[in-house]
Amino acid sequence: MSTMKHFILSFFLLSASIALFSQEQSKPYNPNADAKADLKKAIELANKENKHVLVQFGGNWCPWCLRFHAMINNVPVLDSLIKADYIYILANVPREKEKRDYDLFRELNYPNRFGYPVFVVLDQNGKELHIQDSGLLEHPDPKVKGYDTTKVVTFLRQWNVKALDPETYSKSSHR
Repeated sequence: MSTMKHFILSFFLLSASIALFSQEQSKPYNPNADAKADLKKAIELANKENKHVLVQFGGNWCPWCLRFHAMINNVPVLDSLIKADYIYILANVPREKEKRDYDLFRELNYPNRFGYPVFVVLDQNGKELHIQDSGLLEHPDPKVKGYDTTKVVTFLRQWNVKALDPETYSKSSHR
């Protein structure tokens, strides 16, 4: 094979790999995942690490779901807060309503009533602590198609383990 053909083939394979990787990165929700099994594992890990579980319900079909996921991965303060305080999982919600797991929604007090994405915060034992309507986290400027970093930081800080620990607010902890 000539050097030029080898170069072109190598370039083509590299380009195809990058395109495939980029495409997979833009589709964070796994349509084949078992949300209940993932949730069980997340609760076990949260229990071991003294963290809460943050479940983001949504899908690759949902632009706002993808925007939020991209934001937390690209804004260092958000990435740090989530890694420090939560076991974070994405629970895929199929576009087709007949394929959705309504039993899981029922078990978690119907977070789907807020649309997608919607966030459920569970304690390390799996008890539901909070359901967050993502619309309340959106940027106040309607021209900005995304979320407000300050609102997201506030949400994450208000529902972490420390925020819900009564000891955080005792006299002995405020010397």
